[in-house]
This record gives sequence, structure tokens and C-alpha cells, in this order.
Amino acid sequence: MRAMQHADFLSLWEKGRALHPLDQGLLAIHAAYPEATSESVADWPLGRRNRALAELHCFYFGHALEGWTSCPQCGEKLEFKMDGRALAEQPQSQQGEPIVMHGETFRLPTTRDLALVAQERDALDGHEAAAVRLLRACRVDGGEEVEHSWSEAELEEAGEKMAAADPLAEIVLNFQCPVCEGTCQESLDLPTFLWAELEALARRLAREVHTLASAYGWSESEILALSDARRRLYMEMVNA
Repeated sequence: MRAMQHADFLSLWEKGRALHPLDQGLLAIHAAYPEATSESVADWPLGRRNRALAELHCFYFGHALEGWTSCPQCGEKLEFKMDGRALAEQPQSQQGEPIVMHGETFRLPTTRDLALVAQERDALDGHEAAAVRLLRACRVDGGEEVEHSWSEAELEEAGEKMAAADPLAEIVLNFQCPVCEGTCQESLDLPTFLWAELEALARRLAREVHTLASAYGWSESEILALSDARRRLYMEMVNA
């Protein structure tokens, strides 16, 4: 992983600010891992992608992943905090053995598969239809497709098999509300989570550039070249 500078973070944010969250995650991986530029990161299994994003977060933003969600029953704010190293240090997922169900063979889902499902979301009818579309996208071409109507139980079984083959593909957080004592689960969307951190950094850097340039007439490159400690010191003097 290369050590990105403050100017690199601003450039990355500028390039990705209008992209879909899935594409923002891929852009961040390509920026941080130059060796991945010759690969199609969009075709990595989701677990491999999530592991790379967790590594990136630990390297640039620290080990703590902190956030919150709302209780679906009473609306109470539910906070979470986890150690990103627990994700970054998991064994890298590979394509592995194919998954066979009902005479059909499936590979592990990728970001490209999720993007395909997201593009067709308006034409889908709920979660089950999206799950079926994802399965079809992951089908390994081995002849004529078998027509099969997937039941809810079969979709759940397929999901369990894929989760067992690629445990980091979906990161599920469990919550218990301290107010109503209800329980719920939420998936941690690492591309969105990481990009929120990156955007917060970019906006902070932009504010500091604006403040110091207005006060001292320095250029953006001169300000971004300052160490964090020196830039904070100048900010304190300007704000005083």
C-alpha cells in the first residue's frame, strides 16, 4: 500500500465525489494499491475487496471503525465501534470451489455483480428478486441455464453457502436497543463507510487551505505540504 499525501486525498475525493459508492470503493483501492491497477478489482470476490478496504482504513484513518444506526422499532440512536484489524487480518478470500445448487454452478459474488443488480433495482420486486438476480449474475456458464423458481428457503440456503465460502463478503452487525430492548442487524457497507471518512478529511483539508491561504497568501500545495502539527498550529493562531 502506498503512502498517500494530503494532496492525493483531495484528488481522490474530487475524482470520486460523483460516483456510485461501489465505484468509490474501487477507486480508493486502485489509489492505495498501485499493484492492483493491472487487475480488475471489480471482479474480486467481495471478501477480498472488503479486506482491502479495511486495510486501507486501518492504514490511513486508524483501527477504530465507529458509527451508528437507528433502532427500527423506536428510533433510538445505536452506536457501534469495532477494530478494523479484525477484518484486515482475515485470510484473503479466493474464488475457491464453486457452489452447486439445483444442478447449477455459481461463483462468489463480486462488485461488478452488485453493480449490475443495483442498475436493475427499479425493475426488481423486493429483496428476493434482487437475490435471484445476483444468483443469476454469479452463475458459471456451463451450458443451458436451468429454469428454477427459487423459494425463500432456497435463497437463504444459497446465501449461507456463499457466506461460508467468503465470510468477509457481508459484515453483519448485531444491535440491542437499550430503550425498547429490541434487536436488529445492519450490514456494514465498507465502501460507503470508508468514503465518508475520506470526504470528512477532504473537507477539513479544504477548510484549512482556505483559512491559511486567506491569512498568509500561501498556495494550496504549500499548505498541504505542511505537517499536521504545523498546520494545526497555524490554524490555532489564525483562529485566535
